[in-house]
Amino acid sequence: MTRGARAVVLCPDIRRLRYDIDPAERLAEAEGLALAIGVVIAHSAILPIRQMQPNTLFGSGQVENIAIWCEQHEAELVIVDGALTPIQQRNLEDRLKRKVIDRTGLILEIFGERAATAEGRLQVELAHLDYQQSRLVRSWTHLERQRGGFGFLGGPGETQIEADRRMIRQRMGRLRRELEQVRKTRALHRDRRGRAPWPVIALVGYTNAGKSTLFNRLTGAEVMAEDLLFATLDPTMRAISLPGVEKAILSDTVGFISDLPTQLVAAFRATLEEVTAADVICHVRDMANPSHAAQKKQVLEVLADLDVVDGETGTSSIPILEVWNKCDLLDAETIEELREMAAGQGAVVLSAATGEGVDLLEAELARMLTGGAREVSFLLPVSDGRRLAWLYAHGEVLADDEAGEGDEGPMRRVTVRLNPKEMGQFASLS
Repeated sequence: MTRGARAVVLCPDIRRLRYDIDPAERLAEAEGLALAIGVVIAHSAILPIRQMQPNTLFGSGQVENIAIWCEQHEAELVIVDGALTPIQQRNLEDRLKRKVIDRTGLILEIFGERAATAEGRLQVELAHLDYQQSRLVRSWTHLERQRGGFGFLGGPGETQIEADRRMIRQRMGRLRRELEQVRKTRALHRDRRGRAPWPVIALVGYTNAGKSTLFNRLTGAEVMAEDLLFATLDPTMRAISLPGVEKAILSDTVGFISDLPTQLVAAFRATLEEVTAADVICHVRDMANPSHAAQKKQVLEVLADLDVVDGETGTSSIPILEVWNKCDLLDAETIEELREMAAGQGAVVLSAATGEGVDLLEAELARMLTGGAREVSFLLPVSDGRRLAWLYAHGEVLADDEAGEGDEGPMRRVTVRLNPKEMGQFASLS
């Protein structure tokens, strides 16, 4: 897709479908997706649909109106914020004489442009091929040409479209094998981090909720953080320190979105599974967005797909801390109401952009990570420098006293505060 292309953005409002987000908000999100890929929005509209047309989705009169808008605004692209079948896409392109893409195609374009790592590019290519293989029907006529047989067998051979589909299937097979290796490698890294002394905090949330801005605020890093949908695709990890916690690992993840294409959920599963290894999940919410409640529901649905949240009861296997972000965009009265609500729900109100409230978040994260800590005493030989150093590095040492002579020479009694995870890690040093 050409950056700078002029586009008409359409939000179909289908009567029989129930939406969590109202049409105006859905249209605004579709415009945000278009802007994220560098498209110029020439015109946008909500189109009510009483009865979906199998050939074009829209009624004939609506298609005529779309054609008029394209002419009036000199648009070369039509973006439909919904799912189009291959037949609908082809017929609309024939009628409008314009390139037409649906929501899935648009998100795939964004992901294709933003993927920075080899893994990200693998994931995007797999998703794109999965999407494209069902749409070869709308490709050019050369795909219908017959190819001759191979070798001595002769015969009618296969059509070009069959050959293209076969090549796509083969390429997808190779990509899946490569991504499976990535998944295994990530699992090994998670296992290694699990044995390491540092807890992991994962930032999750709807796209453009401010996760990367908060990540930069907490770590001092310079991860791409812009007012764009899907500014972050590839997960980033940095070490941070918290009150009473010498070191923790903070992970920034890809943003979630409503109606995320199933191809992308499957392709990015290896990346999203980083969330399942976290000790604490920070759910960052954009409280300045009128649809923040619907966005929360979408995030919880993705976490349920990852088996982090029980879809029926809503309970989580990993502690979740809600971070109510962008309070700098709200008036004082609304902020006060949010703070009262947050106090009752265990949430934190802050502005990642200005830094207001970030100290409260750090204190709450430290409390959650050390909440199960208890005092315990160890009798250790002075010669066991490895374990003595570990206790000083990873626990809160309350006392360190001489304890006379033992079988292994001079002894020390060290009283330290450790959480259950640290207790297990210390035991593994024995």
